[in-house]
Amino acid sequence: MSPQEPRRRVPGPGRPRGGATARPSASRPATRRPAAPRRPHTIRLGSPRPRLRLVSVGLTLVMLAFVVRLLQVQAVDASAFSAEASKNRYTSVRLAAERGEITDRKGVALATSVDAYDITADPKMFTPQDSKAPDAPEQAAALLAPILGKDAKELTERLKTRTRYVVLARRQTPQVWNQIKDLQRVFAEKAAADKKNNGPGANVLAGVFNEDSSKRVYPGGDLAAGILGYVNAEGKGAGGLESSLDKKLSGKDGEVTYAQSGGRRVPTAGSSEKPAVPGEDIELTIDRDIQWAAQSAITEQVQKSEADRGYVIVQDTRTGEVLAMANAPGFDPNDLTRARSTAMGNAALQDVYEPGSTAKVMSMAAVLEEKKATPDTHVEVPNRLHRGDRLFKDDIDHPTWYLTLNGVLAKSSNIGTILATGQLGPTQPEANKVLHSYLTKFGIGQPTGLNYPGESRGILAKPEAWSTSQQYTIPFGQGLSLNAMQAASVYSTIANGGVRIEPTLVRGSKGPDGRFTPAPAPEQRRVVSQETARALAEMLESVVDDQEGTGTKARIPGYRVGGKTGTSNRVDPATGVYKGYTASFAGFAPADDPRITVYCAIQNPTKGSYFGGQICGPIYKKVMEFALKTLQIAPTGTAPAGLPVTYESGPQAAQQAAPQPSTQPSTQPSPQPGQ
Repeated sequence: MSPQEPRRRVPGPGRPRGGATARPSASRPATRRPAAPRRPHTIRLGSPRPRLRLVSVGLTLVMLAFVVRLLQVQAVDASAFSAEASKNRYTSVRLAAERGEITDRKGVALATSVDAYDITADPKMFTPQDSKAPDAPEQAAALLAPILGKDAKELTERLKTRTRYVVLARRQTPQVWNQIKDLQRVFAEKAAADKKNNGPGANVLAGVFNEDSSKRVYPGGDLAAGILGYVNAEGKGAGGLESSLDKKLSGKDGEVTYAQSGGRRVPTAGSSEKPAVPGEDIELTIDRDIQWAAQSAITEQVQKSEADRGYVIVQDTRTGEVLAMANAPGFDPNDLTRARSTAMGNAALQDVYEPGSTAKVMSMAAVLEEKKATPDTHVEVPNRLHRGDRLFKDDIDHPTWYLTLNGVLAKSSNIGTILATGQLGPTQPEANKVLHSYLTKFGIGQPTGLNYPGESRGILAKPEAWSTSQQYTIPFGQGLSLNAMQAASVYSTIANGGVRIEPTLVRGSKGPDGRFTPAPAPEQRRVVSQETARALAEMLESVVDDQEGTGTKARIPGYRVGGKTGTSNRVDPATGVYKGYTASFAGFAPADDPRITVYCAIQNPTKGSYFGGQICGPIYKKVMEFALKTLQIAPTGTAPAGLPVTYESGPQAAQQAAPQPSTQPSTQPSPQPGQ
């Protein structure tokens, strides 16, 4: 201890603590006792058992959760999870049924199908997660647009849809799909190389696929397009027979389901397939060669006459089968982008118009069948005729004609026809009813029986509704309307001995098993007697054969031909008023043993002649000659009947003549064409 340091007093055992001081003991001096050594602090560990229990409980709960989930997946909801997995793993692809062919009567294809592909995609495979590219839809669209001929923006929108299936383009050629496959191969190789270098391996075309499909083609181009129609972008019939027979032609699509991975089929995972059922082949009554001849002839004349349109129909008089139905202008169903909407129908069945003098044969049929006259009956025909509120005339001014009933038809006299049909009843209203009944039996104002889409049945008012002028214009073909098929059917009825056979376009169908099923037999009904039909056929010969007739340009050397010209005022469909003319010619051959009927009509010819005998007569001749040669129909070799056209006027002749025309005043003169 240092001398400067004060001495620390240590309380002894006898000294009290606190402020009081105790005296030191006098008996013994104070002694210093050494301090006891300090023991080190010892840390004791707790028992590990609680901690082990806690960990064990936690692990048990975790394992229990896994077991419960495993039981749910493997046992309780196994089927649901399996279905969900299959939904994502398995994909179903439509197997398009092959569309049936449409052929002519000889089996020549008019409409057929070729292999094609529908280009499809799985939009999920274009997401950033699956494609490894943030702008996969845009990149893919930019690559595909020029190949598919589509807009890139439109393709991008389709690839971004929230679905697993979209169609990018339908009915593409194998060449188009090959171009896409080449691009896919290039991108797949780049993606594989990128992965080797630890890159993302982006492939923006992995989600593009193809489905087998077919493309409709028409080998003849515009040949018979009005009959055949066309298919739409979905491959469904949208016009003509393609539409009306779509159910038969389409067949039934199939389906194949298989597992896929990364857009590729897994061959070992199995698959299920429901095969497609091909459509039926349809055989038409059309003869391709005769159709070509008819279409070429009417197209040439429509262009030459600068007309609105025209049609030609060729029909087998004995069976009612339509051998040709041509329209001009037409369209090519292979390329609808160039087709005019007004030309895409079948005008021969859909247009209605006033037939003009070709309808006079029905008036004559009524007069003969009702025994009101014979072909030799005398009819005195003045230059003008007052009836009702009209003044009627023939196509040319003439002195009084002294014609037989045969001559009235041969010279196509409107006035003579009015006089003859006036004998059908004791009063004009009763005569109207008789004439109306015959017009109806000939099929005017009635469906043709073809069941063609958009077909018109024509216009024929009830006789009670005929106006004052209609009572006298309907007998010569004005004031009623029909289509070209109805007009042709009238002449086929006469050629068939007075029995009308519903026209047909379909001969039958051939199913997938190759078995041919004929079409149902068409309905038949007698309109006039065979005697009346034979007399009419001889009268129609005079129209073509006699120098007085209006149809001399329809003569065919070596054949007996019966026919009738027609020139009528035409109602303009745009304005609803009379404007221009309808020129027509109808007839059959051989006249004494009819086999073929040909009808031609041209709407609104504006250049050259507008008379039916002048512009339709030559078409009739050209088409009829071709049909007779194609079907190898020989001339009969008999001489024409040579019925008289005129008679000598005089007292005796006057006794045989029909009643003289009335001299009722007219307040509204209106000339009518008659040839």
